[in-house]
Amino acid sequence: MAVFTEVAPDEARALLQRLDLGELRELRGIQGGIENTNYFATTDRGEYVLTLFERLHFDQLPYYLCLMQHLAERGIPVPAPAADPAIHLAPMGHALERAANAPCELLHTVQGKPAAVVQKLAGHSELQPTAAHCNELGRLLARMHLAARDFPRIQPNLRGLPWWNETTPVVLPYLDAPQSALLQSELAYQNHVAESPAYQALPRGPIHADLFRDNAMFSVDDDGNPHLTGVFDFYFAGTDTWLFDLAVCLNDWAIDLPTGTPDAHRTAALLDAYCAVRPLNPAERKLLPAMLRAAALRFWISRLWDFHLPREASMLKPHDPTHFERVLRQRVRQLDDPIHVRPPLQAA
Repeated sequence: MAVFTEVAPDEARALLQRLDLGELRELRGIQGGIENTNYFATTDRGEYVLTLFERLHFDQLPYYLCLMQHLAERGIPVPAPAADPAIHLAPMGHALERAANAPCELLHTVQGKPAAVVQKLAGHSELQPTAAHCNELGRLLARMHLAARDFPRIQPNLRGLPWWNETTPVVLPYLDAPQSALLQSELAYQNHVAESPAYQALPRGPIHADLFRDNAMFSVDDDGNPHLTGVFDFYFAGTDTWLFDLAVCLNDWAIDLPTGTPDAHRTAALLDAYCAVRPLNPAERKLLPAMLRAAALRFWISRLWDFHLPREASMLKPHDPTHFERVLRQRVRQLDDPIHVRPPLQAA
């Protein structure tokens, strides 16, 4: 969420008026993140987030935007994209019948780049989550997976295994010998896992793929208990295994950040909450340690890429790649003492 492309207030004002979102009062760039240009836009009707996509193309974006709309329509607390009332398309149920190059009412153009406008979620991100926050997140993640089962569009996870294989040779020259050995051995292991029948049979569907603690918002009730008000930033979403999505969350929400060590209490809270809504099957329980390693590898590679091959941007702050190197080393050490996953619970 750095600012790569400067947007003039007049251009933002014209877009918001066209989308019938009110008169622009304030426009300010958002610091943090490294993929897209983001602004908070305040109008006389509410608060919104304007996103300009710096790497994704016009033909890729309908998947993400329609997924957010699909989830919002099914009661999942996500920011639904604002539609252009001038574009009239078939209902969502007929999405597969649309021409590949048909206009998308949720996708706009700003500064010649694809853009979207979504409502700003209430609450705040919890950067030091407790077991109670992890419980909330686990339940919502499972609900989200189930709600997307009938989503008609299919698009691969663009930061999945093929991308890891392509990007590893690019980042290897920046690593020392122990780091290089770890990266190459883990990549070989994940290619081996991906070829196994057990992995190929895992349940899958649309996943968020980037649901870190800064991509969720919480409020606090009168008793001081956290309440998850919504999740956002679906622009790494794709069709992949639900287990990988769960592993991504465990590697952030249930990790001690300074050391990369898993926190057993938060891990149990997140897993139990997820399984109360969607129990893991035996194959998923067996492959969870491998997917925890896969999720750590994915973000180590992407952070190495962003750190050593950065793009120029206002307010750009690349993440430290050594964090996920530590997480991966911790997950590899668990090979002989794999994470305990309880038997499936009855669905709530």
